[in-house]
Amino acid sequence: MSDVLWELQPATAAKHQLYKRYLDAWWPIMLQPTQRGYLRPRVTYLDAFAGPGRYLGGEEGSPIFVLDRLLHHTAVERMQLRRDRVRLIFTENDRARFEHLSAELVARFGDLDALPVTVIVRHGDAARLTIPLLSEFGAWLHPILAVFDSWGNVNIPLSPVITSIARNQSSEVIVTFGPNWFSRREGEDPDQLDDVFGGREFWSPSDPSQDTDERWRNWLATYRAALRRAGFAHQLQFMVVPRTGQPLNLVFGTNHESGVEAIKDAMWKVDGSDGMRFLDPRVRGAVPIGQLDLFSSEGMVDPELLELVRQHLTDKPLTTLEELGKWLLLETARWRAMHAKGAVQHLHGEGQVVIEPSGRITKASTVRLLKGA
Repeated sequence: MSDVLWELQPATAAKHQLYKRYLDAWWPIMLQPTQRGYLRPRVTYLDAFAGPGRYLGGEEGSPIFVLDRLLHHTAVERMQLRRDRVRLIFTENDRARFEHLSAELVARFGDLDALPVTVIVRHGDAARLTIPLLSEFGAWLHPILAVFDSWGNVNIPLSPVITSIARNQSSEVIVTFGPNWFSRREGEDPDQLDDVFGGREFWSPSDPSQDTDERWRNWLATYRAALRRAGFAHQLQFMVVPRTGQPLNLVFGTNHESGVEAIKDAMWKVDGSDGMRFLDPRVRGAVPIGQLDLFSSEGMVDPELLELVRQHLTDKPLTTLEELGKWLLLETARWRAMHAKGAVQHLHGEGQVVIEPSGRITKASTVRLLKGA
């Protein structure tokens, strides 16, 4: 590994597949005219930890493939790209990587000022630059997708950065976490955790008696609660699990159910490819990674889905199928409303739930977990 470039890790490659699929959907949603003919005047994409633009093996970094897929999108003619309308902002704190990224962009796309979209590349700290850059380029009051993907260094303050984006219309964030960052910071620099969570009163030191996975679940839940306080109506937490190598955790914040549906559509398009998976970190004791392929196991119901449904029915003993479907969509990592019925039917067949009234299962059917199930 050099100081400027490094090898593409399996979790990063898996995460990039998700980004590509999601942005393929996000760009036309934001840029095409609505059915009533409304055209959003401005859309901004921010990559706050942009990196050098390439990996040691020659693979493209996110700034390169994000811009390329936008310019060559199948719907590009309908998206009406203009420099005053579409802004892509890339920031990088390391001087050598910033210079490498700038050179990579020019080598790939030529004169950036001649492109049909505005590309801004800046050197500096993301926590310090994000708000001023979004202000300088007129992003506020228009949709923003901000990606804080620092390979585990969660050093973006909740206020004002995340809070300002959460309260801006039609805006979303993606934040990544390395598995040990919080545990290191609570001893080394608790003030940094205060910034991340919005204050000392919103986090507690981890319990040393818990195992590593349980402590990590608690940190994720604490950050998810922080996004809720910041103003995001919906917050998804999920684990990107590559075929080999260490997993990576992501939290996605949005204010619209359509955003939740879009990110889950992206997951389902790439889940299972090259042995990768997206998992819900709250699940304990499901089938180990690698032992169940959700997409090739005909007739099977994923144990993760069943465990999540049991958890919800434990917290809310009496719920309708429709309510369960809504919960799966808005509260779990990858499951959608359509999966509720299959899970309930399976649990009913196993004698773990009661469905009322008996007979055909409908949205209005109530589901109750039996004691001891």
